[in-house]
This record gives sequence, structure tokens and C-alpha cells, in this order.
Amino acid sequence: MIPLGGLAKDWVVSEWVQGDPATLGDFHGKVVLIEVFQVNCPGCFLYGLPEAIETRAHFSDSELAVIGLATAFEDFELNSLEYLRMLIDTGEVVGETKRVLQERDWLTDGRLRYKIPFPVAVDKLVKPSSDGLETQLDEVIRRDITNFDRFSYGEQARIRDRIRKFMLDREWVPLTFEQYGLHGTPTSLLIDRNGILRYNIFGADGHMQARIRELLNEK
Repeated sequence: MIPLGGLAKDWVVSEWVQGDPATLGDFHGKVVLIEVFQVNCPGCFLYGLPEAIETRAHFSDSELAVIGLATAFEDFELNSLEYLRMLIDTGEVVGETKRVLQERDWLTDGRLRYKIPFPVAVDKLVKPSSDGLETQLDEVIRRDITNFDRFSYGEQARIRDRIRKFMLDREWVPLTFEQYGLHGTPTSLLIDRNGILRYNIFGADGHMQARIRELLNEK
């Protein structure tokens, strides 16, 4: 898992559905924003993607690179490559995204009123494996369960068993999502000019441009 202040790792993708294939190394010397979203995620389309689009418009391409990463950690039948391609090609949305955006009058004929203007890749999904499971489990506990050491040995074992079962019962594992230790979508990852992960932001709080300006001003 990549900590804040650690060297960012390249995204692990199965396909680029928009834009030319690229690696993180292609953007060395620039600030990089990776906007992680799911197709079936209303908040991604109400908050995360609009913030990323507005941010991209505010800064020049020579300063900032923006990459969209479509992932899936739930609702795999809706967060699919098929529906992502439909979104990119036509602007049509599905599932909860469609229901919520229709309620808020954000759609025209079931389609978004904005386009995603930056490259979009698909997070690579693999079947869960027991290889390295205990290390991953330790990382989840360290990240998500405060004061774990204060629990009794019996309760610690029960917690580990529940997390282990959850991890093994997953249908698919999104690799970039996992390697960055993300909690959900929308998430914005900000990487500085030297390839260091500086921000891992779950949700959208309206401060993206200020953060990027801070990173751009660094030497």
C-alpha cells in the first residue's frame, strides 16, 4: 500500500477507453491528478468528475496531467467495461447514477450534460488470491482499525477472520484501487512533480485547485 509521502506506483490497467495509453513516468515533471470513479457511483458524477473537469480547465496541460481511472469494487455487473464504453461514447449512464442524476435534473435523455475531456483507463480486475493475504490483512487492520492492539487476543482473531473471509469472498480485486489503499469512490490522487503521492482524497471538498497550486509552486 502506498503511503502519503511515498513514491507513487504506476496504475495497473486493462484497457484505455479514451486517449492514448500512458504511464505515470510519461508525466514526470508535472503534477498528476488521478480521478478514480465507478460507473455506478452517483457521487462520482455529481462531485468528483465535475471537480476534476473544472480543475483541468483551470490549469494548462503543461502544468497538470489529469487521468480518469474507472474502477470496480462492487456492483460489477454495472461497473463494467461495456457500460464505461457507453458512457464515454454516448454520455449515457446506468443504475443508481442514472436514478440520482435524473432526480436532480442533471441528464438530457438519460445522458450527461458534460463530457469527460481527459484520458480514461480501466483498473485491472483479477480474481482474489490467498497469496500475500496475511500481509494485506495486516495493512487493512493498520489502516482502518484504530487501537487494534487493545483488543483481547480472541477478539483480534475474530476480527482477522472476518476480514480474511471478506477478502477471499470478493468476486474481483481492482489492482490500482488496492495498491493505493482506497476507501471508495470518488477518490482523487495527487502526485507531485517528483512522483511522490501527496494527497489521497476520498470525496470532493472543493479545495482541489488550491492543492494543485501548492504543488505547482514547489520547486
